[in-house]
Amino acid sequence: YQERLKLELDIKTLKVSFTRAFGYYIEVSRAQSNKIPESFIRRQTLVQQERYITKELQEFEEKCLFAEDTLKKLEENALRFLIERVLKELPLLKKIAQSVAWIDVYTAFVRIAQKEGYVCPKILHQGPFVIEEGRHPLVETLMPYKSFIPNSLCLNDTNRLALITGPNMGGKSTYIRQSALIILMAQMGCFVPAKRVELVPFDRIFSRIGAHDDLYRGQSTFMVEMAETAEILNNLTYRSFVILDEIGRGTSTYDGISIAWSVLEFLAQSVKKPRTLFATHYSELTDCMGEIEGVFNLKVLVKESLSGILFSYKLVEGSTDKSYGIHVAKLAGLPPQIISRAMDILKTYEKQRSSKPVQKGCSLKEQIVIF
Repeated sequence: YQERLKLELDIKTLKVSFTRAFGYYIEVSRAQSNKIPESFIRRQTLVQQERYITKELQEFEEKCLFAEDTLKKLEENALRFLIERVLKELPLLKKIAQSVAWIDVYTAFVRIAQKEGYVCPKILHQGPFVIEEGRHPLVETLMPYKSFIPNSLCLNDTNRLALITGPNMGGKSTYIRQSALIILMAQMGCFVPAKRVELVPFDRIFSRIGAHDDLYRGQSTFMVEMAETAEILNNLTYRSFVILDEIGRGTSTYDGISIAWSVLEFLAQSVKKPRTLFATHYSELTDCMGEIEGVFNLKVLVKESLSGILFSYKLVEGSTDKSYGIHVAKLAGLPPQIISRAMDILKTYEKQRSSKPVQKGCSLKEQIVIF
């Protein structure tokens, strides 16, 4: 229609356009408007253009609008039919979707197991919980190939609570997290990142990790920590696995050690005997642990030199009385004068502490002063 009008009216710049406000219209420059026949109806005058409509163009627009309305009704009918059909087959579609989801999960299990060298865990009716050369499934994927340091674990009726000490950034938190993740992966039917894993299924995994407040509930960091710890202690079962990281750090040193000691003692002496990993910086907790049945010490190996310390990320039996927090502060970039002053203060505190030694192997009932 546009090309025909251009030829009939000899207006090469003529255009047929559309807007939602005016519909279809014919547009020409004002200089060419003298060529427009009287049968054209002027719709709008602009600075440089004139806009017109014709009876033929109106009829075309009505046909278009009718076609659009018809198409919309056809689409609605088709969609309604599709929805009704889907609803009739919904139970079958849900089963198909669930099956596809399981296939997707199992395929992911196979791929990660082949790629990362996972092994099939051995599920027992009774016996110890054993992880030989376990690895953190997420951390190791973020590190250069084969650079993650594996660690082992064995929890049984004799040694059911591991008290873990070591430096900041030494790998304590990663170790307890990976142990819980390995349990979770094993019990969901996945191969696990380890050389060997044996376990009797657990019915609950409890964790108290991290430090954060809850502004919405008006709870401080320490309150959140204590609330989560209480939730764990009040809901223990005979087949619970518990990981606790730095209990008591949200308050003063004396209160923190007292609470951590009490929680540790409660878990160790509970008749439900939960398998527990208890990471802490309070080396005082290791001094009398020999008197509590079921508790054993693990520590992170650290190599010291004149230039600093080297983290091995390897856990062995034993305890440590150093956290190397000042060294970590130095790595973080604190000013040298602050590091130097901190070292002086630390030496003063260590001298004061050494004047009131804790006797190892003493009875907890007799233990009064822990500094």
